[in-house]
Amino acid sequence: MKDSDGVLGTSQTSFRAFTAVKYLVYALLSLNVWLFLQEELGALEHTFVDGFELGQIIQVFSATIDTAAWVILLLLFELETSVLDDNRIRGPVKWALHGIRGICYVAIVYAFTGYYAELVTLYQVEPLSVADACYLLNSEYSLLLDLDDYAPLDATNCATVGVEAYRIQGFDIIADAAVLESARWLAWTDVINSADWILVCLVLEIEVRLQLRGKLSDQVMSVTKFIKFALYGILFAAAAYWGVEGSFLDFWDAALWLFAFIFIELNVFEWQAETNQPAAEAA
Repeated sequence: MKDSDGVLGTSQTSFRAFTAVKYLVYALLSLNVWLFLQEELGALEHTFVDGFELGQIIQVFSATIDTAAWVILLLLFELETSVLDDNRIRGPVKWALHGIRGICYVAIVYAFTGYYAELVTLYQVEPLSVADACYLLNSEYSLLLDLDDYAPLDATNCATVGVEAYRIQGFDIIADAAVLESARWLAWTDVINSADWILVCLVLEIEVRLQLRGKLSDQVMSVTKFIKFALYGILFAAAAYWGVEGSFLDFWDAALWLFAFIFIELNVFEWQAETNQPAAEAA
């Protein structure tokens, strides 16, 4: 196991506390896979009520697939940057790590297309064909309450639909104009957040590859630090937006991921420091 004394000092108590908090965050992120699955199964009752094709599975379960792939990827980064010694990341172990990580990257990019498909769906609407949504009570319509949040149209909630209302094409779902606009902004946040995390992961991947080759210099770290500062700034903004406008689960998940990658960043920082220390002592 790589030594973390350079970051946390020499206290074993501090190191154990750091490790406990880190793995607690990882466990909570794993739990979020199940929570997102429950949320998306609930939404499925109002969206693809007649079933969906295999190609639509990513739109239906984009958050679940995305979170599961990221959890596996996070654990792989933890293995490479903190748990496994450098001399063990060779041969079959190296190729196994890279192979699983490649599958995760495919799933993450696939999930990004699902977020984008959901965003596009929210723009494929048509004006409601009746003057009052309550006229549709005898039909099996659902009402959009928020992004991925629906309720069967009833005598109570139909009265909340304003004069300007829309039907989402291809679905028996109606939406008030203001609610639809809010859902679109949240969908845009999903898309931007997903793309941003892919870029963060790309930068981390470059750092890990260079570190394994002994080429992760202070100059490279300075450049990647600047890039990640901008990328993490966008992620913090997305988390804040979810905290104000989105669901608690989205905000909670975003906050946990930021905490998790702080740990990975500390791992990379300490890993580089350990590698540079023998060279500095030899000089």
